[in-house]
Amino acid sequence: MAPTSNPMKKILISLTLLLCAAAGMAQDGNAGINEATTQVKSYFSTGTNLMYAIGAVVGLVGAIKVYKKWNDGEHDTGKVASSWFGSCIFLVVVATVLKSFFGV
Repeated sequence: MAPTSNPMKKILISLTLLLCAAAGMAQDGNAGINEATTQVKSYFSTGTNLMYAIGAVVGLVGAIKVYKKWNDGEHDTGKVASSWFGSCIFLVVVATVLKSFFGV
């Protein structure tokens, strides 16, 4: 039998094979969602602790920068101090709110 050159027939055969393969690999959607939820919850506590640590490092770096500006007698020390302090507070508040919101 000679091979056919009909492109529609080739596309139809390819789609049929693809659908058969996809149907064979189908899984329960609820099980997949529950597994993903469990994995995200397992990393959540570590992520919030990481945010607290980053806030601490930002606080230390900010304190050093503010101290240097203060000793140099620069006039924008208050503005720099408030921006660094605001960054630290933001990170801590976000981590705390996320932790309380998701109940982890």
